[in-house]
Amino acid sequence: MLFVHFYRRNLPHLQRDYKPHFVTFVTKNRRVLADWARQIVFDCCTHDHQKKYNLRVVVVMPDHAHMILTPLTDERGRRIFSLPEIMKAIKGTSSHAINRKLGAHEVIWQEESFDHVLRSSESLDAKVDYILQNPVRAGLVNVARDYPWSWRNPVESPYSPAIVPIVRP
Repeated sequence: MLFVHFYRRNLPHLQRDYKPHFVTFVTKNRRVLADWARQIVFDCCTHDHQKKYNLRVVVVMPDHAHMILTPLTDERGRRIFSLPEIMKAIKGTSSHAINRKLGAHEVIWQEESFDHVLRSSESLDAKVDYILQNPVRAGLVNVARDYPWSWRNPVESPYSPAIVPIVRP
């Protein structure tokens, strides 16, 4: 049985079980993160891959991050991990680590994240490409695979051409 979970803070949020979700979260006041801080955020985004969610793609930009993930089932709790729970873990852990390194107690992230459910393979493929090309569009690199804070799950979709994974040296 599929469930739809709706919750609202300032923005409306909708979570659908077993569906990929496009998520964007932004730094407070569009603060630019140092390279070491982007690495912390990247590590936090990938940490629970195949534990709490299947991660399709992630890119950590200087002042925001994009992810496509599908929440997994918590076998002990017999429920789907919620997006608020997943995002609280990513944003909270990265904030604590960044502040620890800075010796500060600053707000790193805007309170809310933007998220929406992806409904088709075409939309998924387009969003993956959009996310991976973000550093190129921003002028940070010439080729997407050269951006150090991006990762794409090399899972092939039966609806898309073969995927070439981003491999780091």
